[in-house]
Amino acid sequence: MTKTALVVGASGIVGSATAALLVEQGWTVHGLARRPTGQANVHPVVADLQDAEATKTALFGIEPDAVFITTWLRQDSEAENIRVNSAMVRNLLHGLPKPTRPRHVALVTGLKHYLGPFEAYGKGKLPQTPFREEQGRLDIENFYYAQEDEVFAAAERDGFTWSVHRPHTVIGKAVGNAMNMGTTLAVYATLCRETGRPFTFPGSAAQWSGLTDMTDAGQLARQLLWAAETEAAHDQAFNIVNGDVFRWQWMWARIAKWFGLEAAPFDGTPQPLEQQMADDAELWRRIAERDHLVEPDLSRLASPWHTDADLGRPIEVVTDMSKSRRLGFTGYQPTDDAFFALFEQLRTDRLIP
Repeated sequence: MTKTALVVGASGIVGSATAALLVEQGWTVHGLARRPTGQANVHPVVADLQDAEATKTALFGIEPDAVFITTWLRQDSEAENIRVNSAMVRNLLHGLPKPTRPRHVALVTGLKHYLGPFEAYGKGKLPQTPFREEQGRLDIENFYYAQEDEVFAAAERDGFTWSVHRPHTVIGKAVGNAMNMGTTLAVYATLCRETGRPFTFPGSAAQWSGLTDMTDAGQLARQLLWAAETEAAHDQAFNIVNGDVFRWQWMWARIAKWFGLEAAPFDGTPQPLEQQMADDAELWRRIAERDHLVEPDLSRLASPWHTDADLGRPIEVVTDMSKSRRLGFTGYQPTDDAFFALFEQLRTDRLIP
């Protein structure tokens, strides 16, 4: 029988990639979002997860074999992040009919599980790298932990299995996404080429010289599906990255070359994109009008604040994938290829010239 999935946050980077993979694999897919994007063969479910009754109404009649939670809402403080994002997970899981057959719920969080929330990001006593799942939680409030706790409580109440997935920075396409390094760098490179500005690495010397990794949205989607379908992966948390490691001093030159640029020399001084791009909204609007791009609003494409947070870290960040490898997940994605594939898609979809 055809399996049914509910992808929560289906218009985002991870949600859209997950929905596409599930459709490809023959699942019936319902995609929940506040503003669905009309993805092919995905049944749209319009809901605001902050509204418990409206969520329950929107989910009426949907009895999924698997639920993939790939969404969150950024707030002004970690206390508000915890309140809002835990309530969204709680409203979702209360709003679904109680399962009458086996159900799996997968929650996507990230490496802030190990690095701490935005207000204490990369500070204090952190676990050793590479990060491993058994290192557990930091002694600090974190909305990822609150989301997990809602899943655990609902699983105990309703009898479903669960998995938690912790990607590093995700590479993929979405418009209006709060955390979107790939598109941010594509827009920044386009602006540098347009104006003749140097294509300058905006982050820290530690990130420039140290090892790091990233997560392609398709790689994450494959692990989500694997965990849903693999009994040994149930009731487990997993890191998920591409499988390669790199240094930004190498990757920066690769990205520059793709856009026909020379990478500027890096002297170790951070030059945050939030400052470099602060006055570029009108310039981007003119570029979009001239080149017939579909999104003239720079703020819906670029998230400099998040890219600065990742590239400005004072520590090396590398992720261990041994746990899922031992259980049979063998996905691999070279990170430079992931960037290049995204850039091609952005160009094809008329999001960059």
